[in-house]
Amino acid sequence: MEHPERKPRRRRKRRPQEGSPAHGGQEAVEIIPLGGMGEIGKNITAFRYRDEIFVLDGGLAFPDEGMPGVDLLIPRVDFLVEHRHQIKAWVLTHGHEDHIGGLPFLLPMVFGKESPVPIYGARLTLGLLRGKLEEFGLRPGAFNLKEISPDDRIQAGRYFTLDLFRMTHSIPDNSGVVIRTPIGTIVHTGDFKLDPTPIDGKVSHLAKVAQAGAEGALLLIADATNAERPGYTPSEMEIAKELDRVIGRAPGRVFVTTFASHIHRIQSVIWAAEKYGRKVAMEGRSMLKFSRIALELGYLKVKDRLYTLEEVMDLPDHQVLILATGSQGQPMSVLHRLAFEGHAKMAIKPGDTVILSSSPIPGNEEAVNRVINRLYALGAYVLYPPTYRVHASGHASQEELKLILNLTTPKFFLPWHGEVRHQVNFKWLAESMSRPPEKTLIGENGAVYRLTRETFEKAGEVPHGVLYVDGLGVGDITEEILADRRHMAEEGLVVITALADEEPVVEVVSRGFVKAGERLLGEVKRMALEALKNGVREKKPLERIRDDIYYPVKKFLKKATGRDPVILPVVIEG
Repeated sequence: MEHPERKPRRRRKRRPQEGSPAHGGQEAVEIIPLGGMGEIGKNITAFRYRDEIFVLDGGLAFPDEGMPGVDLLIPRVDFLVEHRHQIKAWVLTHGHEDHIGGLPFLLPMVFGKESPVPIYGARLTLGLLRGKLEEFGLRPGAFNLKEISPDDRIQAGRYFTLDLFRMTHSIPDNSGVVIRTPIGTIVHTGDFKLDPTPIDGKVSHLAKVAQAGAEGALLLIADATNAERPGYTPSEMEIAKELDRVIGRAPGRVFVTTFASHIHRIQSVIWAAEKYGRKVAMEGRSMLKFSRIALELGYLKVKDRLYTLEEVMDLPDHQVLILATGSQGQPMSVLHRLAFEGHAKMAIKPGDTVILSSSPIPGNEEAVNRVINRLYALGAYVLYPPTYRVHASGHASQEELKLILNLTTPKFFLPWHGEVRHQVNFKWLAESMSRPPEKTLIGENGAVYRLTRETFEKAGEVPHGVLYVDGLGVGDITEEILADRRHMAEEGLVVITALADEEPVVEVVSRGFVKAGERLLGEVKRMALEALKNGVREKKPLERIRDDIYYPVKKFLKKATGRDPVILPVVIEG
């Protein structure tokens, strides 16, 4: 019996945690793509629950023709810099440039020159990353690189348990990941195709995907690259057979170009060369670097050895095969220099066979076509897809995508790794299934997607965009600078140098404008000199004299030529 004078004990109220129902909302995982949505390249995604983040990949992209002088594109990671203290792990799915190529720039931005945050990757992935860090003057040992298998389990902080699963792709050691969180399971496929006969014999481990689906997949994030393509993506073994056939029939020297990181394809070429008694030489910095690392780590097998270009130059033509860079028609690549007779050691001659074991990245079609036409003009046999089956994509087509959808039957869906048309086509494909997702969102870079047990929605935005890498500069090239470069490339440049002295002097130089005769440049010089003399006489500021030169000359050139060059007046005080 309760004592009549004893008061009931009051329970102490617990403070609700951020994101809990007591804070006005359900517990949620935030998915924040900083690159790789609505585009192909610079893949990087942050996953956050409460006060902990793990990051998936850190890639780059390559510039298009409208970005003169730009070498690389990397994602803006202001969000990660601001929340660096919340990052518990950085996980790498595989070693392609669009997934790890940005890390030599991103890691110093986020962490500085060293960091204890674990960076997880498979053996080949970390081997390639170490090479990149060294190339950029960073110490791989200053970062906490942790080697894992493509089927390992990772505990990222308190809240994320990551079950990796091997997926076949165009590079060894490629993984997807099952992300187990306090609110449910997310399946991220990574880049993949479902190759039944991969070159290395290591097929996709779909049991983990099926298990996640059986347990209940809350969200699927999946590779949309080939969502427009019906059927199945051809196996690498089919491409190996075709390469064997065309290399076996080639009468003279054989040149093969493919992506330098496509270790499986390079292995197929080496097998065919060895079968037909050809010595394999490699030319091109990235080809040599990737192959050296793959050989050292045991991912590439050769019976003999790889040769230098000098070592095979004097061999009979039927004993030579050269693996070279240039699959995308890059101006400084080996194949481009061979095509346009700018290579210092070797030239294409009639009877050579050139195999383009690749397809152009969107935007590179014209550059590749120019190289192909030039090779034909030099008398080479040129073999390229789709006429010859010497290339297959590393990404899944519609029937493989359907299988992943059926295995996971996700409640929510986020198509990823593709342009908007790929994402939308994947959305339509998902909606056509017998058990479609309740909701599909078309992802955008910088969006914050809030996932709860019952909802999936865009809940905000973080700073995002692209940083241009130009030489040693990162982020110091702006859209305005690119616009100036495009303007100069299209219209040319006129430089007017004026000396504001007692005896004024003007010099006029044009570049990339028109083949200006004495009359045109003479008139520009006369106008500039007149403005200069007036300015000196009236003691005008140099900025005013510059304007007095700029506007009349601009108007005159537009009327005289119909063109609008960049006019750069430089007025110097005498």
